[in-house]
Amino acid sequence: MTAASAQRELLIVGSGGFARETAEAVRAVNAVRPSWSLLGFLDDDEGLHGSSACGAPILGPLELAHDLSDAAVVIATGRPGNYASRRLIAERLELGDERYATVIHPTATLGGSCEVGSGSVLLAHVDLTAEATVGRHVAVMPQVVLPHDATVGDYATLASGVRVGGACRLGEGAYVGAGACLREGTSIGPWSLVGMGAIVTRDVPPERLWHGVPARDAGCAPLPDGFPPPD
Repeated sequence: MTAASAQRELLIVGSGGFARETAEAVRAVNAVRPSWSLLGFLDDDEGLHGSSACGAPILGPLELAHDLSDAAVVIATGRPGNYASRRLIAERLELGDERYATVIHPTATLGGSCEVGSGSVLLAHVDLTAEATVGRHVAVMPQVVLPHDATVGDYATLASGVRVGGACRLGEGAYVGAGACLREGTSIGPWSLVGMGAIVTRDVPPERLWHGVPARDAGCAPLPDGFPPPD
């Protein structure tokens, strides 16, 4: 089998900043070990179809993932104003975990006891040390540090430069803004948002917005109406 034939086809859902960063991470992976054949981006914005981003075509709407059934998929969306999007898209596409790619930039370091779930993206210079666990469809931006026993739930987002203390727990869908620091052992509740530069010294309840130094409650998190749905 040739190196080219060993590469799995890949679709990136989204075409914004995180999606383009993911495409560059894919290229960095391929420069070390050819692994992916990037087909292009999927985006529901019809005005973008036929254009390109980072040298790859924007092919069409998200439903093309079903037509291109041999391709792996990675969902690369989730700006602070819409950080629930990855879960909403995953529920809409209804693909099994085997369809999702896990993209880890070659400059990221992972201890042998660490785990990363399907569909997650770890960008440049991320550091997981010992027995850290990252769930499914998690976005980890550059220069994030996850030390021993840190746990990150599905669909969470850690923006660039986040520093997490040992044994911290981030719930499903939590968003931690750029440069925020979490005291060891603290928890961020599901679907909460921690503002950029915040210093978190105590547990953050679910679905709340916290910011400041030290971080304090500033109201309800900016989630879509009716989200998350009741269990």
